[in-house]
Amino acid sequence: MAMWYALGIAFFAAIGTFLFGFDTGIATTTIAHQSWIDYMQKPSNGLTGAVVAVYIAGEALGALTQTFIGDKLGRIRFMQMMCIIVTIGTVIQTASVNIGMFLAGRALAGYAVGGLVATVPIYLSEISDPRYRGLIGGISGCGISFGTMMSNWVGYACSYAPYGPVQWRLPLGIQIPWGIIMFMGLATFMPNSPRQLIRSGKLDLARSEFARIRRGLELQEMEEEFGLMKAQIEYEMERELSSYREIFKVFRHRVLVSIAVQTMTSLTGVNVIQYYQTTLYKSLGIGSHTILALAAVYGTVAFISNSLTTKYMTDQWGRRKMLIAGLAGIIVIEIYAAVMQRCFQNTDNRIGKGFAILGIYLFVVCYYGMLNSTTWLYGAEVLPIALRNKVMGIAASSHFIVNVAITEAGPSAFANIHENYYYVFVACSAFFLTIAYFYFPETKQKTLEEVAAAFGDRVVDQDEDAKRAVSVVGEAQHIESTDGIAKAV
Repeated sequence: MAMWYALGIAFFAAIGTFLFGFDTGIATTTIAHQSWIDYMQKPSNGLTGAVVAVYIAGEALGALTQTFIGDKLGRIRFMQMMCIIVTIGTVIQTASVNIGMFLAGRALAGYAVGGLVATVPIYLSEISDPRYRGLIGGISGCGISFGTMMSNWVGYACSYAPYGPVQWRLPLGIQIPWGIIMFMGLATFMPNSPRQLIRSGKLDLARSEFARIRRGLELQEMEEEFGLMKAQIEYEMERELSSYREIFKVFRHRVLVSIAVQTMTSLTGVNVIQYYQTTLYKSLGIGSHTILALAAVYGTVAFISNSLTTKYMTDQWGRRKMLIAGLAGIIVIEIYAAVMQRCFQNTDNRIGKGFAILGIYLFVVCYYGMLNSTTWLYGAEVLPIALRNKVMGIAASSHFIVNVAITEAGPSAFANIHENYYYVFVACSAFFLTIAYFYFPETKQKTLEEVAAAFGDRVVDQDEDAKRAVSVVGEAQHIESTDGIAKAV
């Protein structure tokens, strides 16, 4: 019962990451429509490139905003604010009458989804049962791949629409309701993070929310887990640091792991491969509609791989093993893709080109199956509560900044060094594989407070809890059961 409730909350929260995936992907097909180009009065290459650049800049600013005000507002209110902004941004994009208005909408939407994609994994990690946190938290990654898949299929379908604004306005307009729906859920039935409430000193509300979220626990188990969670958070709050210099000094290992795991995803080259896969398809002489269909299949394979490994591997096999296996697989696959493209891309050998395309699909299975299922969750769960917002904002910003750098370099790199650009990502992935092997600990099946021990930090034990915390046993007498659901009053 409790797991199904948490799954429902996770799927609803993943609307935030779905918006990130959809709005990121839909721009690719939007700016490719001749109807959009004509309506916007044939914008220059610089303005067309700005459609991506201002969006990613907005994402980085949104993630940094979470760093500064996320703790003050709390998870729910911060996500509500982002829902309002993303709705405004998508409306402006859909109603755009010139390129300046379109860019303003892109910037606002990017700002909002940057904040959401950095916050949703934190929120889900904090409400999850440690036994299923890989599944619950991993749904945030599935939201990204589902959004990417849907944007690809919508773009493909709308390519058959009659020439005119409907080709590009309809896909953009599909985004509008989702921010409103998510806002309504956050305002009504979505629970607050008990850990965030403890940090804010709202112990009674924290206890009530914890009982609602973890309704499947026996009373004694609930008392023990809540008491230890409270004691550990209070202990960490006593050590709360005022400057980033102190944060890096005291929690260097945990902070660097969180930032590294986000930077790592960009440096696998996933966005470069995703955005420029059409270049390879065009070299086969494939028509434009079929190219869009192949891109949609790419997104579908991404979502299916992401979903299967989230369900069957993150909690069973573990985050560390998935990260290491994913990076190792990407190294081999990118070498294979580079060799195939060198040998066949500029020839008439259609079978050889088919093997080159296979490299792209092998990459998407490995990346979305192993890394996208894990990285956003892992980056959040390795951090102590006092730093979770601050550092995740920086980590997400690093992800976006590195992404825009390597993506913008893509056309020039492919023109000058061709498929050798893949070897840049091979080298980066090999570097992060070494880092992951020696410095990334396992977090599966541990509470967020117990994760501290994996980094050599102190975890408050039960005896200390009894001395430090208000007696949970006495307060638990105020908890009653209604229809089998534990609810504190």
